[in-house]
Amino acid sequence: MMPREILRYPHPGLRQKAKEVKELKDVKELLEDMWITMYEFKGIGLAAPQIGENKQIFVADVEGKRMVLINPRILTREGEERGEEGCLSIPEVTVEIPRAKRIEVEGWNEKGEKIREKFEGLLARVIQHEIDHLHGTLILDYLSPYEKERLIKKLREEKK
Repeated sequence: MMPREILRYPHPGLRQKAKEVKELKDVKELLEDMWITMYEFKGIGLAAPQIGENKQIFVADVEGKRMVLINPRILTREGEERGEEGCLSIPEVTVEIPRAKRIEVEGWNEKGEKIREKFEGLLARVIQHEIDHLHGTLILDYLSPYEKERLIKKLREEKK
């Protein structure tokens, strides 16, 4: 298996709201591709839309805890903390983003088992980041309009 191409900002696929997964039998190969791609590009999380798959799926490997979440929903959020985040779809850019300290999430794992679990720390941050991708939200969206415009201009100049 080879890693898949990661969509880069401003690709329109990054802005689409991902569709709910109805059949788990269709995701086994996709999950393998996602793991390979995430590790190849040295990420700790990857959402399916980042590789051009409009499905509500993400994988994460944070501090030795590997997880797959399909059709995830955040049920509760507690506290707030700010932290720097990067994104494989916007390389070499970090943004300070406020996130909930603790979250409760439900969804399904790769076996079709329902998961309902609480997370905190870096894993909670990664889960929130990846769920943002499933809704078409990027780290750039947390910037002020001025900062966002300035960064987008810089990204365009670097692309030339």
